[in-house]
Amino acid sequence: MKTNKKEEKHCDHLLKTIGDYWTLSIIMELKKGEKRFCELERAINKINPVTLTERLKRLEKAKFIDREKELSDKLSVTYSLNKKGLGLIPIIDEINSFASKS
Repeated sequence: MKTNKKEEKHCDHLLKTIGDYWTLSIIMELKKGEKRFCELERAINKINPVTLTERLKRLEKAKFIDREKELSDKLSVTYSLNKKGLGLIPIIDEINSFASKS
């Protein structure tokens, strides 16, 4: 199957954005619903807060997640998968299915 340079560039960018353990863990946790930072930190075992912050920023910049500040509390922020982020779920599920067969 032939691919062009533009397709390769898009694929490389996607893999750099979501292709690590922590990022996939964040996406899978957000698949369950919106979460605050501290909820993500507790749910994703052994993730460093600095790593979590960096991955969330990366996902937000790539427009896979939405970051919402709560009006009642300026320090409270929730994260959720948006439409683009939800589009990753079938792909990740298929990768997990493939990996479990190997």
